[in-house]
Amino acid sequence: MGNEIEKLQEVLQQDPSNFQARRELSILLANNGFNEEALSNLQYLEKYFPEDSQIQYNLGILYEKLKDFEKAKTSYQKAVKISPQEDYYYNLGEVLVELKEWDEAIEAFNTVLKTDPNDSNCYFNLGICYFNKDEMNLATDNFQKAVSINPQDIYAHFYLGNIYQNSGLTNFAAESYKKVLSISPDYSWAYFNLASIAYKNENIEEAKEYLKKTVEYNPHDIEAYKLLTKICIKQNEIEEILSILKNWVDKEDNGDMYYLLAMVYKYLGDEENYASALEEALNNSYTLTYPKNIVKKEYDLICQNLEYEEEEDDEEEGEEDEQDYEEEDGSEDEDEDLELEEDEENAE
Repeated sequence: MGNEIEKLQEVLQQDPSNFQARRELSILLANNGFNEEALSNLQYLEKYFPEDSQIQYNLGILYEKLKDFEKAKTSYQKAVKISPQEDYYYNLGEVLVELKEWDEAIEAFNTVLKTDPNDSNCYFNLGICYFNKDEMNLATDNFQKAVSINPQDIYAHFYLGNIYQNSGLTNFAAESYKKVLSISPDYSWAYFNLASIAYKNENIEEAKEYLKKTVEYNPHDIEAYKLLTKICIKQNEIEEILSILKNWVDKEDNGDMYYLLAMVYKYLGDEENYASALEEALNNSYTLTYPKNIVKKEYDLICQNLEYEEEEDDEEEGEEDEQDYEEEDGSEDEDEDLELEEDEENAE
């Protein structure tokens, strides 16, 4: 592939006006990840062929890869105006989704469905648009159409589960999440949502097992650790959660994880480690999602309490030292009295 690129570059050095060679080079560059170079060549071609729909379409693809969605939108709009093809409309719809222009995206995907009514991806994207417009009935209809055409669409199943869960239809939600896992057993969010449903239904052990699966496949799912900590404290399974949290912070600092560790130490009544974990949570505030003012307040209170206890301990030690001194001082006086009495007897 590298040789082909070099050959085409040599051709263009000799003849920059060889448009066919430049077109082929731009495609090869794009396919090999040289997006900036490909874009430069296509922009050159656009100047000479502004009404070439394929050039506009390829420009849209490159702008999309470079995350310049506004320019991608403009290029795709030019492409569909010149030649209203399905691919052009579909890519335009996807960019409009990125730009959160839901109504325009819906129009683009519906245009595709007029000629290809079995495009499951279009139904999925329509579901996304209606989901974000908070039109859940239409979102459900489109996600259901997507999975009826493509039963392996894990994302459509997942969104259906989310809609059912938020509507209180937990049995349907659980069924959708389990379909996700039957297709993709490592989809951690499905495990977490199943854990949330189980926890709400007071199936604590089931929730705990789903949470363990969640963090197995996504070790950075903080929300899963939060719920797992809550369950372990509730069940007094302290050693287990302490081990999990300590292993985590030993490998990586995280404000939320330190705060969870602090809550476990608070439950144990271990004030020193509680204060230490709170301090580490504040030191890693950029990863702390708990309200920082509340964490700081907790930290200040426990520090005050520890200082007060230390002062009390010092006072008690002082009283004990004073008492010991008095006892020693009294015994010396008694010895002196005895000696005096003996001296008086000897004198007599």
